[in-house]
Amino acid sequence: MLFQRFAQGTLATLVCAASKTRARWCTMATSVACNGDETRGTENTFEKGTTEFCFSSHLSLEAIRQRQADFSRQRNWDQYHSPRNVLLAMVGEVGEVAECFQWKGEVKKGLLGWTEEERIHLGEELSDVLVYLIRLADRCEIDLPAAVLRKIELNGKKYPASKVYGKNNKYTDYETLEHK
Repeated sequence: MLFQRFAQGTLATLVCAASKTRARWCTMATSVACNGDETRGTENTFEKGTTEFCFSSHLSLEAIRQRQADFSRQRNWDQYHSPRNVLLAMVGEVGEVAECFQWKGEVKKGLLGWTEEERIHLGEELSDVLVYLIRLADRCEIDLPAAVLRKIELNGKKYPASKVYGKNNKYTDYETLEHK
């Protein structure tokens, strides 16, 4: 697979050139190692030896928000993008993600055993969910990156590693144990 980076305004896009028999959706095939080196991925490991999966760092949530807002404006669709309508569209897309897993049994990390076509389809459905989620945050005027960081901090307080390490109980279970 060949990977080439093209700049598109302030938005950098990763473009994959692949044979028809080995086509793979770009964000599934390419990862940026946490040290910033671009690497080509396999199902479980990367050529440069790291086993940690990382998203491409070429795109921010703000860039996606801007691009989706432009996309909607160019089609005069803002009139249809009430928070309720965007939410319902997103829920429909979550159902389509669930369909990708339906009847698969337990699925291992890296989607071992999935065909390239199944991986591509899942990536498309996950993208639909993300686009609608970002659009919903935009229409509600919620700074999603800031809200995510705040929520991670709150979850850290609800689930301190010293109490929950290796456990998957609900946070109320830990509060109950403290009061006994």
